Amino acid sequence: MKSGFVAIVGRPNVGKSSIINAIAGQKVSIVSDKPQTTRYRIRAIINREEGQIVFVDTPGFHKPVDSLGDYLNNEVLNLLNEVDLIVFVIDSQSGFGKGDEYLSSHLKKAKPPKILVANKIDACDRKTLESSIESAHLCCDFVSTIKTSAVTGEGLEDLLKEIFKYLPEGPRFYPEDMVTDVPLEYRLAEIIREKILHKTYEEVPHAVAVEIEEMEEVEEKNLIKIYATIYVEKDSQKGIIIGRNGRMLKEVGTEARLEIEHLLSKKVFLSLQVKVKKDWRKKEQAVRMLY
Repeated sequence: MKSGFVAIVGRPNVGKSSIINAIAGQKVSIVSDKPQTTRYRIRAIINREEGQIVFVDTPGFHKPVDSLGDYLNNEVLNLLNEVDLIVFVIDSQSGFGKGDEYLSSHLKKAKPPKILVANKIDACDRKTLESSIESAHLCCDFVSTIKTSAVTGEGLEDLLKEIFKYLPEGPRFYPEDMVTDVPLEYRLAEIIREKILHKTYEEVPHAVAVEIEEMEEVEEKNLIKIYATIYVEKDSQKGIIIGRNGRMLKEVGTEARLEIEHLLSKKVFLSLQVKVKKDWRKKEQAVRMLY
């Protein structure tokens, strides 16, 4: 029996969360094309005959411009020596860039063995793929390289086999029927934030945080009431999220409610309100309160 914690790291939008969701067979971590989509250490628990892998999905490592960016980068760096194995994901479609090189310089100092994953092979040409892999190996030592596509599933079983090869012997850390240890309130807040990410542009997605204020179960009606607050930094952003005649907020609420009902197998009443917390991303105390 083997078991261990595996950090999955990389730049924003290389497909870390998509890989984890594909392996888990369900959405554990939200996905969008916006940077800072993942803001929390998401644990996905994968059980196989060989043992148990606990994936830790991390925020995309990037050049920080505010306290939130610093906090997210520190989440990644602090994790590197707390795990048994590191999976470094690169986007083989866009190639190995300066952001990958910068993160590699930190990975180089980390003690756990490192596996390179070249993702998005379904959407890249062979020349860019091989060039990206070669550049990555010049920057950091990897015990192996796996080529994957989170979209088609190619290479994911190979990745699991390679991970088990380097994990230590040990018992399962979590029950076999457990998929994630992330608190339910956080998962619900992330579903709401994901719907906003898909519908907003420019600075708005980065300025959004969601907090579940209250949950109330009405057993006789198989109903759960959820009250959530969406925080933004400016009045103009509040107006965008609410939309004309409340249309945007209603669309976000409807889409989130349907997904939450599927997750909980219950009817859901979802109440959303939008509040301004001025420049919260620049204030360390506010960042820690919301994350």
